This record gives sequence, structure tokens and C-alpha cells, in this order.
Amino acid sequence: MEDLTLSDPVLKAQFSQRVLIKSILSRPDGGAGLAGQTVKIGGWVKTGRKANKDEFAFLEVNDGSCPANLQVIIYATISPLDQLVSTGASVHVEGKLYVPPEGKNKQKIELKVDKVIHVGPVDSAKYPIPKTKLTLEFLRDHVHLRARTNTIASIARIRDELAYATHTFFRKHGFRYVHTPIISTSDCEGAGEMFQVTTLFSDTEKLEKELITHPPPSQADLEAASVLVKDKGGIVAQLKSAKASKSEISAAVSELTKAKESFSKLEERSKLKPGFPKKDGKVDYSQDFFARQAFLTVSGQLQVETYACALSSVYTFGPTFRAEHSHTTRHLAEFWMVEPEIAFADLEDDMKCAEAYVKFMCQWLLDNCLDDMKFMVEKYDKGAIDRLKMVASTGFVRLSYTEAITILEEVAKEKVFENKVEWGVDLASEHERYLTEVKFKSPVIVYNYPKGIKAFYMKVNTDNKTVAAMDVLVPKVGELIGGSQREERYEVIKERILEMGLPLDPYQWYLDLRRFGTVKHSGFGLGFERMILFATGLENIRDVIPFPRYPGRADL
Repeated sequence: MEDLTLSDPVLKAQFSQRVLIKSILSRPDGGAGLAGQTVKIGGWVKTGRKANKDEFAFLEVNDGSCPANLQVIIYATISPLDQLVSTGASVHVEGKLYVPPEGKNKQKIELKVDKVIHVGPVDSAKYPIPKTKLTLEFLRDHVHLRARTNTIASIARIRDELAYATHTFFRKHGFRYVHTPIISTSDCEGAGEMFQVTTLFSDTEKLEKELITHPPPSQADLEAASVLVKDKGGIVAQLKSAKASKSEISAAVSELTKAKESFSKLEERSKLKPGFPKKDGKVDYSQDFFARQAFLTVSGQLQVETYACALSSVYTFGPTFRAEHSHTTRHLAEFWMVEPEIAFADLEDDMKCAEAYVKFMCQWLLDNCLDDMKFMVEKYDKGAIDRLKMVASTGFVRLSYTEAITILEEVAKEKVFENKVEWGVDLASEHERYLTEVKFKSPVIVYNYPKGIKAFYMKVNTDNKTVAAMDVLVPKVGELIGGSQREERYEVIKERILEMGLPLDPYQWYLDLRRFGTVKHSGFGLGFERMILFATGLENIRDVIPFPRYPGRADL
């Protein structure tokens, strides 16, 4: 692309009164070709300092559109400088772009302010995000302001690009995006670590307060109401017997109806008792909001399968939840999953799709988010870009679980693993990372796992010992994707549900997919935050999601 000139003006943002700083600085000439143009920009001051005896000030302004700041020069004759130089202040200014003197600034363009449109001042003594270097741990305590830091802003842009890449990849390959429910009555993993959704607590509290204010009727009240119903019924009978007028009988019937309704309400209130509704000594969830137990979903997979068995190629991408009391750097209570499901596809097709998807995302970041990736390389992980290039261009090694265990058992003779290596146990993160980082130095797909360590919906292989499951392992994080061919045989999956100790009733709808027009199908789930950890090289998953939720913390 040729350098741009004055004949190629910078474009104003379509829905705000400014131009994006990215549209100035990301040009091939660094914005130099825009010299002489008058523009409005808006952003937040990263650093500010007065110069030449407070005659003017230099501001480094960032609007979040890119990692780079635009240097802004403003004279005291235009606006008081004190409120402008504070880190965190917002500014909306108009001025002329010009090329700075050579050697004075690494940028090729600066803005000299002619007019200050708005200033959002900051009390520097109270602002919790100063320009000094801050730890990621500290920023987690100021989650509402941490997006103003270079690191969290870069992560936000990388996350956005990966989300866009996800939708682009699946759209390109004919998949339909399906919104699966956040509230679920099925446990996809069978792990039981689910957040329950219920109104019983609030309903019970409300009832207890109401019973104090308006106590339930006494037995005497009920008897009096019952007597009144009999009396009113007797009057109706007498009027009919005496062949009274239609209007008289109607009026009496109306009075009887009111008496019956009043008695019914009193009888219903007499049954109200404080505490949770119980049946056979257990909580009666038929009295709950959904008339059954409900939870926050751990996966949209089971639900999206219903659409795969109608639209063929589908995916869901949304939040999932796990009530696991874990404080590790790899666990969140709320996290996002990308879950495609493909009809008429076996495990081989599933592995091909997973590999293509991961490669696509890596290349997308290299093509569309390189400035932010360079920032991550400079500040956090020098190998981040090389890792993306390697994964984008390398064929994934494939080996069976049995082959993986054999390799690890040989290694375990010389290298000490913290976790035991033997056939029948799940691979730990240290095993996964050894295979991908040390043994093969490339992404690895391990397939055909023992059925005893995998979910009920995975297709049982002919050996009746393993299932057609696969995990994609990558450097830095280990398991990135877990998937399988789904069990399409009705009797087999029914038996598997029972083997896992799960009740059949909540899964009758899922079994219907096998009863009516069953089809071979496969799918997988990618932990979106794990993909960001892999891309950026950051260590803690709490730093790659905008609003982290984990035991003891749910800020905002």
C-alpha cells in the first residue's frame, strides 16, 4: 500500500464527534501524510507534563482503538493546563496535525490543539490507576477502571478479534449460530458442580413476612366460613323450592359463590407454613419458579445438538458456569465456551474442524491484531507471536490416548510427574504440556479415551473400553479443546446415562433425538478464555475476561 497524502483524508468516526486515533497512527506512513489536516480526537490522558515554564503541555492520549498513544500539544492560552495533565482525565479536543521535529518524538505525527471541547477532570490524589506500573493482581481490585490500562485494553481488543474470528470461521463454513439457554435443567457434564437457579429463598422470606403481618386463619375462622357456605346454600335451596323469581335466585347464587370463594381462600391460606415447601421430606421443587430444579448451564452442547439434528452444522458461543471452589489460575466460575456441533460427521471430521478453527484464529490475530500481540510480546511473553505462527502453520500431531500413556510412562522412568501416569486416568495439565511443548513441540490431538473418565454422550468404540473422544493440546495451556463423536444409538446412550448414576427423566428429550431420526454427529467445546491465555501468554485466567467471577468475588 502506498503512503497516503493530503488527498486521502482521515475518516471521522461514523457515530461520534471525533476520528479514531487508530485511523491516524495505523496508516502506512504513521499518519505523516495527514499533516495539515484539522481533526477532533477524544480519549484519556495516559501521561501529561507541563513544559517551558508552564507555557504548554504534552499529553499522551489514548482512545482504546489501538495500543499507541497520540501526542497532543496544548498551550495554556487555549485552556488551563492543570486539569489536562492528570493521568485518567478525559479530553475531547480539536486541532491541526503536524509532523514533529525529527528525533524529538518516535511518532510521525502530533496534534496541536486549537480548541478544547470537553475535559473530564481527575483528582490525582484519589484516582486508583496512576501512571506507575501496576500489577495485574492490583487491577483485579479495580475491575471497573482496569480497562484504561494498556494491558487490559490490549486483551480486550484481542478477545474481540478472537470472537469476530470465531463467527467468521463458522459462517465461512456454513454453520448457523444458535443461542442456547443460560438457565438449564440438564447437567451436561454430570459433575454436579452447578449454580442453582431458584426463587424459593425469596418466596419463603416473603411468605414468612406476610404470615407475620397477616396470620393464617384459625380453625374457628374456617368453621365460621364453612357454616356461612351452608347457610347461603340453604337459602338458594329454599328459594328454588318456593319457585322464587329468577332475579332473587340469581342474587342468592351470587352470594353463595362469594361465600365459597372466601372459604376456598381461607382454606388455602390455612395450609401456608413458614420454611421451604416440602414433599416426602425433601424440598418440593414443583413449587419453584420453573416447577423443577434449574441451574446455570455448564455447557450449551446438549441443547445445540437439537439444532444440529435439524440444521446440520451449528454452533453456540456464550457464557457457562461452574460452582467449583477452585482458586487456581486456570479456573473461573463464569467463562465462555465455543461449541460447534456437526451432523453426519465422525471423530475424524471433528478433529479436522477443531484443527482448522484453531489455526484460523491464530492467523487472524497475526493478520488483524499484530500491534496488540507485539505489546504482549514486549511486556509478557516474548514467544507469543512465534507460538501463533507455529500453530497456524503446523500440522497437529495425532495419537491415541493409549499411545500417549505409553510415551508418558517411558518418560516417567526418568522424569518425575506430580500426577500418576497409568492407563485409565485422565491426563493432567503437566502431561498435556509435556506432550505438546517437549515431546512434539507442536499442537497435539489425543483421541480414543477410556470411557470411564468421559461423559455419557460420547460414542462407545467397538472395544467397549474407549470412547470416540478427542482433546486438542497446545503449548502454554495444555487442553484447549475437548470434543467427541456423540453416541447416536438409543440403547447404548440410555445405558451410559444409567451407568453414570444420572436420572433418565431429565434426559428424555435428549433420548428423543436418538428415537426419532437419529444421526451420526460430532462436536467440541473450546474454552474461550484458555484461547486468550494461549495467545497472549498471560498466566492467570482472571485477567483475560472483562469481569472475572470466582469464589469470593463477583464485582459489579
